[in-house]
Amino acid sequence: MTFSFEALHIGGPTLRFRYGGRTWLTDPTFDEPGEYPGPVALHKLHGPAVPRAGIGPIDVVLLSHDEHADNLDRSGRELLGEVPLVLSTPGAGERIPGVRGLAAWETVPVGAVEVTAVPALHGPEGCEPVTGVVTGFVLRAAGEPVVYVSGDNASVEVVGRIVERVGAIDIAVLNVGAANVGLFGDADVTLNARTAVRAAELLGAAVVVPVHGEGWAHFSETLEQLRRGFAYAGRAEQLRIPVPGVLFEVGAPASV
Repeated sequence: MTFSFEALHIGGPTLRFRYGGRTWLTDPTFDEPGEYPGPVALHKLHGPAVPRAGIGPIDVVLLSHDEHADNLDRSGRELLGEVPLVLSTPGAGERIPGVRGLAAWETVPVGAVEVTAVPALHGPEGCEPVTGVVTGFVLRAAGEPVVYVSGDNASVEVVGRIVERVGAIDIAVLNVGAANVGLFGDADVTLNARTAVRAAELLGAAVVVPVHGEGWAHFSETLEQLRRGFAYAGRAEQLRIPVPGVLFEVGAPASV
């Protein structure tokens, strides 16, 4: 399939893109560097490449979860009240006024776009009581690529189940970086280079756009490690690493 997809990486998990005649934003994070205290302290190292005031109007926010500051910070929470539609987990829908919570595999129409909430696992099996429930999203619309937004998913098996259920995916926005705050020993709570390559194998010809791979102290791998992993696996053409703050366009890969 021939397609074009225009996006802007703000930093962290935050990606703005046009799709189906609307402007979408994933996991809004616009705070400057600083510390977020809590059961596990998180340390933000880099501010957004584009400030909140510079992103323009947003029609829909796809919020993978609301419990962690690296996916929804203070400025991001303020932004939610200005957006016509915010889709997230059922728990987020209970905690945040105006947020529509979706159960796994639930589909809602947003204009001409069908948005399906898909599973995500923020760590190893059984992690939900510790890390919370997370959702991903699949977007479909006539004349548009099928887009998968993973959220903070660490499970290759979950990616496989999504592909089996929804079919071919054209663009996969994957949260990477091997996030690890020590809650599960050496088990990461987002994809690492090795598991991202395995996910890419299951995703077939999908263009992989990695986000959430830098800017916080708990990321244990660099984007360069990710790039090498894809190159060693013969999948370099499948990977498109965005430059924060630079508008980019994604098309179908030349080869996989």
